[in-house]
Amino acid sequence: MKPVILIVEDDPALVELVKYNLEKEGYATAVATDGESALTLVEEEDPVMIVLDWMLPKLSGIEVCHRLRQRPSTTTLPIIMLTARGEEDDRIKGLESGADDYIVKPFSPSELTARVRAVLRRSRPELTEEVLRFEGIEMDLVTHRVKRNNRNLHLAPTEYRLLRVLLERPGRVFSREQLLDQAWGRDIYVEQRTVDVHVRRLRKAINGTGEPDLIRTVRGAGYALDNVNM
Repeated sequence: MKPVILIVEDDPALVELVKYNLEKEGYATAVATDGESALTLVEEEDPVMIVLDWMLPKLSGIEVCHRLRQRPSTTTLPIIMLTARGEEDDRIKGLESGADDYIVKPFSPSELTARVRAVLRRSRPELTEEVLRFEGIEMDLVTHRVKRNNRNLHLAPTEYRLLRVLLERPGRVFSREQLLDQAWGRDIYVEQRTVDVHVRRLRKAINGTGEPDLIRTVRGAGYALDNVNM
């Protein structure tokens, strides 16, 4: 259940360099080699960040950035732009297009991973925290212990992974397919209705007597961790 970073780059050697170093840091990666594919993969992969080349086939990185900022679902998606264009005017153009950071080629792998961590700390601090919290639920990512209102919860591994996905983005509605990808993994075949079974088990495990149900079912869409029923 690693957070996904989308690499958008058409240079195979650079793709492998970026991919290797991000995966060494504990991230999963997806790759697009042109601007149009990048826009599609953002919807399919639900990345926590995009590492985006400026010069791309079909759509430039600048245009990809503009379009992502216009979509409600990706308005705040962190974007680091990679480019060989190091002039001040180019840096300003890249940042004004909506990029959160700007790295000039060539760059060192350590610079890239440091920038990734820094941007994620600002935009998605929950990904760098060791304890996730929401409405009385606490998940310690080091000890794998979960509590609700100081009551220990006993979760099976699948329910733990499901809860972690939901805790990382409270209020966000996850489709069954997205939950399968993030809690089970992309290489494992599981029927979508299996998600419903495990969500029922998770509800039973986390909801004590008199406690509101924090898992919201969105008909035709999926599930969210929310306090709408409180």
